Amino acid sequence: MSVAVMTHASIPPHITETDHVQRSLVQLRSKSDGLEQYIFLNGLKERDPSLFYKILLSNMMEIIPILYTPTVGDACTYYSQIWRHPEGLYISIKHKGHIRQILRQYPAGTNPRIAVVTDGSRILGLGDLGANGLPISIGKLDLYIAGAGIRPSSVIPICLDVGTNTQRFIDDPLYIGVRQKRPADPEMDEFMEEFMSAVSEVFPELLVQFEDFSTDNAFKYLDHFRSRYRVFNDDVSAVVLSGFLNAARISSAASGIPLTEHKILFFGAGSSGIGVAKQLVSFFTELGMNADEAKKHIYTVDSKGLITADRKGLQEHKKFFARTDYEGPALTNLADIVKYVQPTALLGLSTIGGAFTGEVVKLMAAMNKRPIIFPLSNPVSKCELSFKDAINWTNARVVFASGSPYKPVVYEGTTYEAGQGNNMYMFPGIGLGAILSKSEHITDAMVEKAAIALSTSLNEEESSHELVYPRLDRIRDISAQLALAVARQAHKDGVDNNSVLRNLNDYDALRYIKGKMW
Repeated sequence: MSVAVMTHASIPPHITETDHVQRSLVQLRSKSDGLEQYIFLNGLKERDPSLFYKILLSNMMEIIPILYTPTVGDACTYYSQIWRHPEGLYISIKHKGHIRQILRQYPAGTNPRIAVVTDGSRILGLGDLGANGLPISIGKLDLYIAGAGIRPSSVIPICLDVGTNTQRFIDDPLYIGVRQKRPADPEMDEFMEEFMSAVSEVFPELLVQFEDFSTDNAFKYLDHFRSRYRVFNDDVSAVVLSGFLNAARISSAASGIPLTEHKILFFGAGSSGIGVAKQLVSFFTELGMNADEAKKHIYTVDSKGLITADRKGLQEHKKFFARTDYEGPALTNLADIVKYVQPTALLGLSTIGGAFTGEVVKLMAAMNKRPIIFPLSNPVSKCELSFKDAINWTNARVVFASGSPYKPVVYEGTTYEAGQGNNMYMFPGIGLGAILSKSEHITDAMVEKAAIALSTSLNEEESSHELVYPRLDRIRDISAQLALAVARQAHKDGVDNNSVLRNLNDYDALRYIKGKMW
């Protein structure tokens, strides 16, 4: 029997007459939990990438929570146990001095355009996962593909495997990463310098997104490299600004309080918390305040309580919002801090599950007709407040957005939808806009314009339901609008290099952007 006949005979005779997409979805939905579903999709992408992306693009609302939050947290935690096949690129601290050669050997597409790079040191709210952090880069790039139409052949997920300070991984016989503690700052700085120089030389059109670096390094490396390379640090700050713009309007419409009188209390003062707080300064400066006036409307809280300037040993990044107007004993209890500050908005980036207790939430509801509460920590187990509790404890008056998805809640016969401050709203559009405009750098103004574009992207039906974010099933249209805003700002900032896009009117530019989507 010929090989051709044998190959044909190995395929069920009527397979072409059945719907293999539907068959794969049935198999996916039969899995008992999210991690099993993640493993199934991971295997499907390896076996049949075209089928995987067809399923992803036609079922985004179902698939995205498996590939990204909340399930990707479990995938990272157990990655050494569930690893099946090589995916993405590991650059090890052992490669120091030879990173260019490693990059040249990687079978990237002919023109890779974007890489998501993590060192695994602060994955979501799960801490230092080391080499197990690669799925966060993989998941993020799947969202670029789904949300902005970036070609799968144009992306590179990268994990910088420099060690881990989590001892259980070092002791784990299945751990796939370097079995050592993380290097001291001078060695890490040299490694990062070599990596960024090498990756920009080997892939000159590549846009690099830093993802889930540790608090100190997230600030340091972005500041160090952003003026020299095409790099930005993805965090939730811009998407929170967008949601807050809409939430503040809803709250002020109910209470009559001017937008300029909002006060924001941040619970959590790591890199994400302070990054979001700095982004929200622009909410007030856009209203006509100067930066110093705007800062007075923002209060920050860490594990020791309200952050004040007189605290000894205060970390450098926390000094920006440290209060100079509080005199008295240290305020360490969140309920007491809420009573003192009288905030209109409470935002959580603490990774402390359940931190917003009934007492705290009811205090917010007593002070505000429409309290703004954004528990933004991921994954769900680390979220400060569930949507159901938020609705019940405020009699459905809360203006709510979380970092992880929540199902709708029915309260007294009315169904309420949770807003999700998902950075998927932002980074695909920012990346697409930067790529198409051929931006030399990603400026703060480009990110801010993307946030404003997102806040105005709600359709009439979404606005009538007082949503703070549009629905994710419109993500491609949203990403196109954000990409246009980013490209326009890149031109204003003098960093774009695409004269075709620059010279189109908005209508034609939007068509141009959508036409470039995969």
